[in-house]
Amino acid sequence: MAARIKKGDTVVVISGSSKGVEGEVLSVRPAENRAIVRGVAVVKRHQKATRMGEEGGIISREAPVHLSNLKLVDPASKKPTRVGFRVLEDGRKVRVAKATGEVIEG
Repeated sequence: MAARIKKGDTVVVISGSSKGVEGEVLSVRPAENRAIVRGVAVVKRHQKATRMGEEGGIISREAPVHLSNLKLVDPASKKPTRVGFRVLEDGRKVRVAKATGEVIEG
């Protein structure tokens, strides 16, 4: 199955506690159908100090968000859009924004 959302894409959250927040995809976990998005679903974790010099304390970091709660931002119109696929003349399979038909690079 081809990935509709990839690392480096700009997405917007369409449901949940972070609804309407826009951010960059930091990583995608295809086996879990989840992605980590910068500034979205920020949680606080209590971390113990380690011998390697890492300090302990309360750390803020992003939690994974289910892919069904994310929508890709169209590079042309800057609005959320669904993603489709198209095979070009040279045989490459590319992602396409359903709203405008623009090819999504990346």
